[in-house]
Amino acid sequence: MRDSSSHRRAPHTLHRKAAAVALVGVSALIAAAVQSGAATAAPQKAPSAAGKVLPGAESLKLTPAQRAELIREANATKADTAKDLGLGAQEKLVVRDVVKDGNGTLHTRYERTYDGLPVLGGDLVVETTKSGATEGVVKATNKTIKVASVTPKVSAAKASAQALKAAQAAGADKAGTHRAPRKVIWAGNGTPTLAYETVVGGLQEDGTPNELHVVTDAATSAKLYEYQGIETGTGNTMYSGTVTLGTAQSGSTYNLTDTARGNHKTYNLNHGTSGTGTLFSGPDDVWGNGSASNTETAGADAHYGAALTWDYYKNVQGRSGIRGDGVGAYSRVHYGNNYVNAFWDDSCFCMTYGDGSGNTHPLTAIDVAGHEMTHGVTSNTAGLNYSGESGGLNEATSDIFGTAVEFYANNSSDVGDYLIGEKININGDGTPLRYMDKPSKDGASKDSWYSGIGSVDVHYSSGPANHFFYLLSEGSGTKTINGVTYNSPTSDGLPVTGIGRAKAEKIWFRALTTKFTSTTNYAAARTGTLAAAGELYGTTSAEYTAVANAWAGVAVGSRPGGGGGGTSFESTTDVSIPDNGAAVNSPITVSGRTGNAPSNLAVAVDIVHTYIGDLRVQLIAPDGTAYTLKAYGTGGSTDNLNTTYTVDASSEVANGTWQLRVQDNAAQDTGYINGWKLTFP
Repeated sequence: MRDSSSHRRAPHTLHRKAAAVALVGVSALIAAAVQSGAATAAPQKAPSAAGKVLPGAESLKLTPAQRAELIREANATKADTAKDLGLGAQEKLVVRDVVKDGNGTLHTRYERTYDGLPVLGGDLVVETTKSGATEGVVKATNKTIKVASVTPKVSAAKASAQALKAAQAAGADKAGTHRAPRKVIWAGNGTPTLAYETVVGGLQEDGTPNELHVVTDAATSAKLYEYQGIETGTGNTMYSGTVTLGTAQSGSTYNLTDTARGNHKTYNLNHGTSGTGTLFSGPDDVWGNGSASNTETAGADAHYGAALTWDYYKNVQGRSGIRGDGVGAYSRVHYGNNYVNAFWDDSCFCMTYGDGSGNTHPLTAIDVAGHEMTHGVTSNTAGLNYSGESGGLNEATSDIFGTAVEFYANNSSDVGDYLIGEKININGDGTPLRYMDKPSKDGASKDSWYSGIGSVDVHYSSGPANHFFYLLSEGSGTKTINGVTYNSPTSDGLPVTGIGRAKAEKIWFRALTTKFTSTTNYAAARTGTLAAAGELYGTTSAEYTAVANAWAGVAVGSRPGGGGGGTSFESTTDVSIPDNGAAVNSPITVSGRTGNAPSNLAVAVDIVHTYIGDLRVQLIAPDGTAYTLKAYGTGGSTDNLNTTYTVDASSEVANGTWQLRVQDNAAQDTGYINGWKLTFP
């Protein structure tokens, strides 16, 4: 939630760190649950001249020293900040990051602790003006952080056993706990609970390192949540031609250490699966020969991709290194044998690349490198949980900026496109891993949002965000860019006009670094990107409108002014929702239609409620058939539900009385149905 008042202050949120992310999903070998609190749209601002960024709105390009000083200042005042935010005596803030705008506005990201224990899902971002007044707060949870006791009723050993069982059920090999379970407060998707967090190691089914985080109730040992931590001189490269590499010389020997980019190093694992490997070195400053059979070739590709990604974030987004501290990560190539994957691992602060099927196609293309390093950026900013809708947004963020890096490279051997991993031939037939213009072309990704998308593998639930980014950048319909033909549809059948990739990148990055939290879901991503666009270009700008239209094009929210075409039937009658009580219905009578309802019936819901995770929301057809729009226990801790669902109601007669049924399933939260609308395209 983002408060626009300078008087009301709410606690910052603790972001959960995704330790590592693989490019390829384990179950399907295709690259890369808690819902988030939504931010409200930006304050009203005049449109910018000719679509330019409003003066002072853009974030400054901070040097590592400047960023460190801002963090030091935030640390010096964090106790006062906690008091101003109304945190309890047992809660303390931990500064994670600071972003500063040209107009002096600060966006300070915090985690927090309770009685010395980390609060998972308690992260928050505080926005303060140049004068020091709090202008807004974005929180991962609105719940008060408080538990009856910090003394567990079950042993750490039992929690560890439960976690191992979960890992083995997921197909882990050689599973074992990395460390003893740690006590935490779990606040990610409901009432804050004393819990254990256990990290299970070993290997996943496809040979990717396993880092399964399992959160168990410290009173009952029940599993509360789990997520996978592994997110998945002159170089003669395999994919990018002959390029210049940053190297270092020691005596008569050269090595792949980029002294201009935080001393990023590239190592050869020589088909091992652990350790750092051997730093690439040699008597000359020429690396590889463009063939996979030469071990240096993959090293040259990886080193080049890392340099491009560093340069993109520094020169375009003003971020010096993944953490913003000027320190380089490192790369490892030749992981395992026939390993068809690549992954970022936060625990080693490194990227790792397999050599692909038959060890003939290393996963070291430009967009793959950008994808993996971006997982590190996400982990050190929003910290999007790698599960549910937030996991899909995490994956999409890596696809978005992997694509941005590829366009930024302007390399004639690997031109920019909206195809993910098109060079590495992971499918064996020359097709890419993913398509941003129409994600479903890969056979598994989703083009648009729907209520069950949080249960889909994160590599496929990323589809709507990838599709949104394409629509925002290029618009809908058929077009050819750099020799690739695209044809992007919209879920509502209406056109979207793009604003250009450069603006879309700025909007997404600002939302990632100042609006998203660990639990952000699609609805909150829409709100966050609208807020970012409003701050950069004004809320009456063409850019702001385009963001809303692009989200509507993937079934997240509605068009400005209620646009969307078709015939609508609406109820504006308030209906109170009893606290932890019986379900209530709000009726709409549809008449004048012929035949059955459509397969894309739009159900726009506006519910005012202090904790939407407690609500079950259903559409009831005239014959009594119930369609669940939002299940109880989903939606996270945010206030209010204002979104549009798409329902396949093609088996229902259109005319008759339709009802929105809402039930509050837990105590201490109140609200009402403010209105709802059915739209027949």
